[in-house]
Parts: sequence; structure tokens; C-alpha cells
Amino acid sequence: MSKKMSLYFAAPLFNKMELAYNESLAEDLSPFFDVFLPQKDGLLMRDLISGGISQDVAARMVFDADVQAMTEADIVLAVLHGAHIDEGVAFELGYCFAHGKRCIALQEDVRQALPTGNNPMISQSCERVFRDKRGLLEWLESNFSISHSPSYAE
Repeated sequence: MSKKMSLYFAAPLFNKMELAYNESLAEDLSPFFDVFLPQKDGLLMRDLISGGISQDVAARMVFDADVQAMTEADIVLAVLHGAHIDEGVAFELGYCFAHGKRCIALQEDVRQALPTGNNPMISQSCERVFRDKRGLLEWLESNFSISHSPSYAE
């Protein structure tokens, strides 16, 4: 059995709705990739600080852990929901693009700050921007040839 490629999941993770969405989508991606979901597989500032680590040290620990995971990833999925793209996601996407990673995005939210769509620094970093989860999962299934497909239920 061949080893799955690794995917870095770049998405906002600052409220329960975002956390639940990320967890659900990561589960849908797991037949295709070994998914690094920062909220689950990385470090979270709030947990480190509540454990007694200073804010500066916690920030460096989170940064270093995520950079290491991005470095090891084969592909990045950037969730671009909202009128303004999360600044952490924008950094992660740029970092991965600059390091030659395949970058794809999911943008189910129709709100955009610019009348012309995404900032070109975002859109041009992405091989594909999917407008719905179903399209993303179907593309992954056809491009990564996994014999068992996830449920496409929304």
C-alpha cells in the first residue's frame, strides 16, 4: 500500500463554527491525504497560554510547529471564506506557494472585498479555487485515485 500524500489544512480556527467546519472537512479529506489540521495536530495559543506559557513563547511555538508542518506537506488547502481572507491563511498560502507546494483553495462564501474577486496574490497562488465542497472532493477523487470515496453529503 502506498503512503498517502500529506495536506496542510489552512483555515481560520477562532470560533466553534470554524472549528467544527474544519474538523468535518478534514474528515472528508482523510481518504485522500494524511491531513495536518492545526487545531487538532498542531499547537493552539489559547491552550499554551492557559497552561502557563508566556504569550511570546507560545506564539513562537505555534509558528514553528505550523512552519514545520507546511514544510513537510505535499499540498495545501486554503479555506478562503469571508469577505477578507484570514491573515494566517494568507501567510500559509504564500509560504507554501513560495516553497513550491501545490496550493488549492475552497471558497464557498460569496462575500469578497474586491469587486474583481480575490486579491491576485491569493488567486494566482492557487492551482484551483473550488466554490463548493462537492467540487473539491470530486476533483480530489479524480486526481488522486483513491478507491474509496467519502460521502459528499453537505
